[in-house]
Amino acid sequence: MRNMNELPECPVATTVSLIGSKWKLLIIRNLMSRTWRFNELLKSLDGISQKVLTDNLRQLESDGIIYRKDYKTNPPKVEYGMTDLGLELGKMLNTMASFGDFYKSQI
Repeated sequence: MRNMNELPECPVATTVSLIGSKWKLLIIRNLMSRTWRFNELLKSLDGISQKVLTDNLRQLESDGIIYRKDYKTNPPKVEYGMTDLGLELGKMLNTMASFGDFYKSQI
């Protein structure tokens, strides 16, 4: 996880620094429903490359938003899921989804 010196002073900017990419938001959206394996995530996110998915997963894990469980099997089995901290962040995504639906209904 980052330390306090690495985070912006503004709490909104802090949140944006954690989820400020299109892919991170969509990864979190998926992981809110259940644990996912890497290839499932890759197939579900149209247009994302394997490298970009790997980088985003590593950043989210490093920030404590998601966890990575390696079953140490052959063939490899790795799952990703939300941490308790990530589930708190997910509440904000639910609010964003509600606003998106409201916005669509107004135009």
